[in-house]
Amino acid sequence: MSPESKRQTMGRAGEDAAAAYLERAGYVILHRNYRAGRGEIDIVAKDGGTLVFVEVKSGRAGRYGDPLDRVDIHKQRQIARIASLYLAESGQDDIPCRFDVMDVRLSDGRCRILHLEDAFWMEDDGIES
Repeated sequence: MSPESKRQTMGRAGEDAAAAYLERAGYVILHRNYRAGRGEIDIVAKDGGTLVFVEVKSGRAGRYGDPLDRVDIHKQRQIARIASLYLAESGQDDIPCRFDVMDVRLSDGRCRILHLEDAFWMEDDGIES
């Protein structure tokens, strides 16, 4: 299997684990891999009355740094832009929303998940971390 295929397989497994975790926690998954413009949001979900945009970072412990560190300001802005498009297209721009990051570590058939709620937020003048 090529390195790209391995990354895609691990990414998909991480997103599957994250979605299952959210569902067990009572979230309703609205979309997976929502694409708009030049990017995507891994998971769009509802947590009660709040719309949640979730970025999932998958990896093995100790490889390529901490997955949470890979959601830099550039990635945050990209997610916020796509979320704005989603809100406009779905007519839900008047409901509360938040941005979560999930760190999914896969190793030896086991999965460890860290769910960081409100990891960053969108202000009228830009991104706040």
